[in-house]
Order: sequence, then C-alpha cells, then structure tokens
Amino acid sequence: MSEQLSMMPTPSNEAERRRVLHRHKVAVTSLLALMAVIFIACSWAQSRGNGAAWIGYVRAAAEAGMVGGLADWFAVTALFKYPMGIPIPHTAIIPNKKDQVAGVLSDFVSENFLNARTITDKVMAAGIPERVGRWLAQPENAGRVSEEAGKFTVRMVEGIDPAEAEGFINTQLIDRLAEPIWAPPLGRTLEGLIADGKVEPVVDDIVVWARRKVDGMEGTVVTMIDERMPRWAPRFAKELVGQRVYDEMVAFMEDVDTDEQHEARRAIRRQITQFAQDLQFDGDMISRVEALKNDVMGSAAVTSAAGGIWEQLSEALVAQASDAESALRRKAAASAREWGQKLVDDPSVRADAERTLEKITHFAAENGADQIVGIIAETIERWDGEEAADKIELMVGKDLQFIRLNGTIVGALAGLAIYTVSQLLFY
Repeated sequence: MSEQLSMMPTPSNEAERRRVLHRHKVAVTSLLALMAVIFIACSWAQSRGNGAAWIGYVRAAAEAGMVGGLADWFAVTALFKYPMGIPIPHTAIIPNKKDQVAGVLSDFVSENFLNARTITDKVMAAGIPERVGRWLAQPENAGRVSEEAGKFTVRMVEGIDPAEAEGFINTQLIDRLAEPIWAPPLGRTLEGLIADGKVEPVVDDIVVWARRKVDGMEGTVVTMIDERMPRWAPRFAKELVGQRVYDEMVAFMEDVDTDEQHEARRAIRRQITQFAQDLQFDGDMISRVEALKNDVMGSAAVTSAAGGIWEQLSEALVAQASDAESALRRKAAASAREWGQKLVDDPSVRADAERTLEKITHFAAENGADQIVGIIAETIERWDGEEAADKIELMVGKDLQFIRLNGTIVGALAGLAIYTVSQLLFY
C-alpha cells in the first residue's frame, strides 16, 4: 500500500514519469510497426511467387504479433481514452467511470489492507511493547524521553493564556471551594478522625501547650495571690500560699500529661466530640463557620490568589521541565527506564501492554480506517475525468506498456506455433 502511494505522481517527479512513459510507448509501438513492416515484406515476397519456405513462418509470426499488439494496444488505450478518438462503447473507462472506480478501489483497500483485523494483526506481530521496552531500558533513550517530555511540558505551559488559566482556577477551584456549606463536612471529617483515634495527638498538643504555659506562670501566680490576699497578711505567708498554688498547678498538669485517662484529657476529648457534633447540627455554629468562610473567600488575598497560583505553578513547571538535573526530569527518566525494563523482564507487564495496545489499535482502525480509505474515493472523485486518467496512467502506464509488449511477443510466438502445426498436419 505504501509503495503504491509513493508511486503517485507529484510535481517533482511527474515530468520524469512522462518521459519514461513516452519512451516505453515509443519502444512498444516501434515493435508493433516492425511487425507490420515484416508482415508487408513477407506478403510482398510471397506475392512474387519465388519466396522461400521460411518466409511463411516469419509472415505468420509477424501477422499474429501485429494482431496481438493491436489488441493489447486497444485494451490499454481503452482504459484511459477513446481509441483513435472513436467513442466506442465501454472504452475510456477511467474518465467515464472514475467515481465507480474510486468506490471499488476504496472498498478493495478497505477489505484487504485497512481493515481492523489486518491492521491489528500487523501491529501485534511487530512485538512493539518488547521493542519499546528494550529501547527505553537504555539510559540515553530514557534521557531523551525525559528531555522531549520536558520540552513538551514547557511548550504546553507557555502556550496557555494566563488569563484563561486564572479563570479556570477561579471557576474550578476557588469558586467550587466556596460553593458548599463548610461546617457539616468538616464536622463529619472530624468525627471520622475521632473514631480512628487521629485526634489524640491534638489532645497531647493541648496538654503540652497548657503545661508549658503553667511552667512559665510562677511569677504571675505568686503576684496574683499576693494582690488578692488581705493587706494585713505577712509577706512570707503570701509568698508561701502563692508558691503552694503554683506547685499544685504544676503537679496537676504533670498528672494530666502522664495519665492518658485523666479527667482533664477526657474533658478535652468530650469538647472536641461536641465540636464535631455542633459543626454538623448546631445552626448557630454552622452560621458562624459560613460567615468565616465568606470572610475568607471574599478577602483580597483569596480573590487575587488565582494569578499568583498560576504564576508560581507555571514558573515551577517550566523551571523543572527545562533543567535536566531537576527532580522532575530525573524522575521522568528513571520512570521511563524502569518501565522499559519491566516490559522486557516481566511477562505479565508486557502482556498487559500488548492487550492495551491491541485494544487501542483495534479501536483506532475500526473507527478511523474508513475515514482514511475515504480519502482515496474523495480525492479521485474531485479529479476531472481526464485528469484522473492522466494521473493513473502516469502511475501504472509503464507497466501497461509491458502488457502491449508481451501481447506482441506472445502473439508472434502463438502465430508461429499455429502456422507450424498447420504445416505439419496438412502439407
């Protein structure tokens, strides 16, 4: 198929094809003329009554060769034009029936070459997954894949209009994030974390924070006790009471820190659980969260965030994709090499790739072959009848001239054989 398409005349080789076709036509026509000359010469010699016996054999061969050559000339010429300009029925077939020829040719190509089964079998027979795997397993080839992927990424990112990217981020990310009511989903999420024991680190952090605060409050506690005790109380008594209160606070926080089932810890857990319930079912809490959401999503920082997000994201992508030593490029090369090695070494991976390739090829061939084949019919149908005949003759005309040549030679040999047999039988 590809060889036939490559033979189609193009402006660059059309002139050369015309010269070759003309040369073959002249050669074959000259042979036909030679047969006619030989026939006339032999007929003249026999008419004189003194011709040798061999002249009859030559005359018979020339006569039959001339008839065979003329018959094949008629057949070949009738494909492309009217022989000698005479509109004989069923001649000039291609100019008059190019649309039917186009349809038949398209059907032939579709049924025998570009059908889904043939294409799929051909592709699968090539062993593409294993060959691709061996190619990718080479570090330099994996590097080339990473490089080309990087170039494609850069072109893709640079080809995106920043305004469109910002609009997409606004509509698909920020606006969608602001659409739902936040509180109930947050409450359900928190409830799930509580059930999985994932909030215990939060309880620990609260206790650690409280203990750290208490550890730094010694002076504050003593001063506060001193200010609240009667003025007549001795100073040492004030300090003693203040220190005792502080020591109790420290001891209490130490107990809370070391005892996971301490009442204070359980109280914190109850508050977190209640908070999860309030987020889901308490109207006042839901309204407060919604008000907070509206304040956050309506803030200048959020409304102008899309431009900054795209700017930073695009710059990071371009920088990573352009740098051969970046983590992105190294990861791409390593992944390509690893996948290639798996295609070579792991039969199951290769089988999966082959099944996927088979499905893709079959789908593409089944849905695209008709469109490809249709180009043949559409192109020929657009041609003028004479133009179609001219293009097709340029493509196959040289081979058809060999039909004329063979017709002349075979006719001559057949005529010679028939004449010889008749001489042997009847003379």
